[in-house]
Amino acid sequence: MSLIKNWTTELRYQHYDKWPEDYIKQLKKQVSQSKWRLNYHVQPETGLLNDPNGFSFFNGKWHLFYQSYPMGAVHGLKSWFHLTSTNLIDWQKEGADLLPDSPYDSHGVYSGSAFPLDDRLFLAYTGNVRDNDWNRFSYQMGAWMDQNNQIEKVQLPLIEQPPKGYTQHFRDPQIFVYQNKYFMVIGAQNEALEGKVLTYMSTDLQNWELQGELDFSEHQMGFMVECPNLVFVDGKALLLFCPQGLEKEILPYQNIYPNTYVVANEFDSENNRLTNPSSLKNLDEGFDVYATQAFNAPDGRALAVSWIGLPEITYPTDREGWAHCLSLTKELTIKEGMLFQNPVAETKDLREKEYKLHGQLHAEPQAISTSIENQYEMNIEFEQGAKGKLTLLADQKENTGLELSFDTERGTMIINRENVGISFGEEYGNQREFSIPQGPLSLRVFVDSSVVEIFINDGEKTATARVFPKESKNDILLSGSQSSFSGKLWTLRSTK
Repeated sequence: MSLIKNWTTELRYQHYDKWPEDYIKQLKKQVSQSKWRLNYHVQPETGLLNDPNGFSFFNGKWHLFYQSYPMGAVHGLKSWFHLTSTNLIDWQKEGADLLPDSPYDSHGVYSGSAFPLDDRLFLAYTGNVRDNDWNRFSYQMGAWMDQNNQIEKVQLPLIEQPPKGYTQHFRDPQIFVYQNKYFMVIGAQNEALEGKVLTYMSTDLQNWELQGELDFSEHQMGFMVECPNLVFVDGKALLLFCPQGLEKEILPYQNIYPNTYVVANEFDSENNRLTNPSSLKNLDEGFDVYATQAFNAPDGRALAVSWIGLPEITYPTDREGWAHCLSLTKELTIKEGMLFQNPVAETKDLREKEYKLHGQLHAEPQAISTSIENQYEMNIEFEQGAKGKLTLLADQKENTGLELSFDTERGTMIINRENVGISFGEEYGNQREFSIPQGPLSLRVFVDSSVVEIFINDGEKTATARVFPKESKNDILLSGSQSSFSGKLWTLRSTK
């Protein structure tokens, strides 16, 4: 069977066991030849990866699932692919562990969460079902995983249908414990086509009582809310979510859909509201972060992983039979009401050879590195008043690369990927501009072949971008004025 170019609905929802082995072999071969494959980020072996799911700590290991369609770089019959780790860096593939094989998830195992209880891990997810007329039905489902990673589904839905007044766009349950009760937040759409977050409560994980719409903003959250997560960070309540169709007067953004957050003093469970919530903010200032999942880990940290990819956007690797990746694992902290995101401390275990960086900014671009593979971490600092441009994955002769322009006097940063390689998603722009504090500037940059993650001023802002250089361009260029710079660069080992 040749590789698919015309993806019909029938093909997208054909069960996995109906696909010929020869097709899978061809697909694996094609994907393995991609020049944009990653070295230390989670990526699919074949097909499409999207939302991170079931992030948890259980049985002495970190567990992470992601929504998967392994047959091609399209949205089709989804399952959960399972990963485990002992260090949040090296992820072992456990396989497709949650499959669309029941009457309540026949057309896809959609996103959800995980919660450890005694010697088992409880999985909550949305089952997607279509009837003969292709009408959608959403069921909130449960499953138990034992210490041998064997999964047994709860036979009947936890929540059989959306509440009255809501559409079948009702998905992505996240479970957490608060004041000795189980709570679940779910993304929803009401019949007026307005995005909402619904809250449910349970004492036994099986019987769930609707608490109503979570009150956290006076603004309308577009036409649908996806992937809500409520976590507790440094004494505050943090709500992460993805509002689709959000008015840009409420929050300026350029991506097709933003990943956003609100910080509040606390979760008032009796009144189902967040007290003294902040204004809505972008979780990431870059191009490609969505569907971030976070949880409160038993070691006291709040940890998060993002899907680096966006819905309804075509990426250059799609034609190679694979799409998207997951972010590095990030620790969330809140300082003076502001959210900070940083790679977990374990990320330093990736470091290998170290190089020192120092010098003075000049008007003409200077190469601060020319021979490093695009598989590195760079920490670089600039003095107050610095203005300049850092260009990654660069070719100085051809004037190409991913450009980071900064002005610490005005307090602005611009990221431009127009000239870094194959362009995509142009309808949403090739440039992102956002504010940074006026003062000294620190950048922590992770480059991995076709993805760049940038952490600004100790994680006060983050910016993430997929990039697809036509050839291997690995210069790092720096230009500017009014500052010296210093820092370090480390080559990073592969986790594959």
